[in-house]
Amino acid sequence: MKTIDELLADGVAGKRVFVRADLNVPLDGTTITDDGRIRAVLPTVKALAEAGARVVVASHLGRPKGAPDPAFSLAPAAARLGELLGADVAFAADTVGDSATSTVAGLADGQVAVIENLRFNAGETSKDDAERGAFADQLAALADVYVGDGFGAVHRGHASVFDLPKRLPHYAGYLIATEVGVLKKLTEDVKRPYVVALGGAKVSDKLAVIDQLLGKADRLLIGGGMAYTFLKAKGYEVGISLLQEDQIPVVKEYMERAEKNGVELVLPVDVLVSPEFPDLKTKAPANPTTVAADAIPADQEGLDIGPETRKLYASKLADAATVFWNGPMGVFEHPDYAEGTKAVAQALIDSPGFTVVGGGDSAAAVRTLGFDENAFGHISTGGGASLEYLEGTTLPGLAALED
Repeated sequence: MKTIDELLADGVAGKRVFVRADLNVPLDGTTITDDGRIRAVLPTVKALAEAGARVVVASHLGRPKGAPDPAFSLAPAAARLGELLGADVAFAADTVGDSATSTVAGLADGQVAVIENLRFNAGETSKDDAERGAFADQLAALADVYVGDGFGAVHRGHASVFDLPKRLPHYAGYLIATEVGVLKKLTEDVKRPYVVALGGAKVSDKLAVIDQLLGKADRLLIGGGMAYTFLKAKGYEVGISLLQEDQIPVVKEYMERAEKNGVELVLPVDVLVSPEFPDLKTKAPANPTTVAADAIPADQEGLDIGPETRKLYASKLADAATVFWNGPMGVFEHPDYAEGTKAVAQALIDSPGFTVVGGGDSAAAVRTLGFDENAFGHISTGGGASLEYLEGTTLPGLAALED
């Protein structure tokens, strides 16, 4: 995989460089609530602009239906990118139409433009190779060189991620190079003990990575909504907690395999429960009750790990040489159910080992709960991409850059 440093060494002054970024930031109306992904691509964009490239930044945002939708416009992200760069950033109101063509043509050396949401064009996500390829051809006409730096999208076989690099000289940006380097530390010559903390809502989202980790990790700590399927598999009552009953046989098999392989699989010993889900808008007090993990009332829902589990998980992370964390331990968006996620985050900070926060809701939790991002070894910008890499899946966006 050629890197941006090789591109810069060859010289980029006057060249149109297409940067496939991941500006898929959370929005409250037109207000960005977390600009972490924009900040993550800054080193690549700045380096290219300072070297005299004409930088064309492109990304998706949300899930529009292949047509323009103002609710998913990249205009706020373009404005924020300009603020962070301390320079004007031009914005094209379409992807490959008259606005994009004229905006890119108007760039001078060292200037930056953002084109509108790639998913406003059905060709971006099409499963039809010809339709996707046609859109990639149109995007290729806007540039001379391609730089892939949207790690959060590399697990998608989309036009701008997979097809476009085949049409232009292509390089990995700083973010992708960093992310891949970190993931190699989690898969090749791993320093031990290697501890993985997994949370989030659905156990089905994590089954493939658990399958792989049962042969690689020393300990697996399970929390979040997915924990209740594990607890049910042990024969416990889980009340009205999130449960995927169809996954119980698989979970039972994984627990048996963990014991056979000498992998310590750690489940909550106590949980916070309530008869109803909390109001995340008003943050009204929820007044949860703490109960043992094997004593969840039939009419109650588990919404966070309890205080004894927090201590247990912190102790299991204390001696780790390598830690990967993906998924919150509870409904961290509400203050009454944030302590479990806080405890795991703090345990990573306190750990002497190399700690990786695996993107997605985990990264959002770190920022929402006020932790210093620099206190962690690495905070990934791609939760789904990180998990698929650890599963051993070939990621289309990385494969395209390696050709």
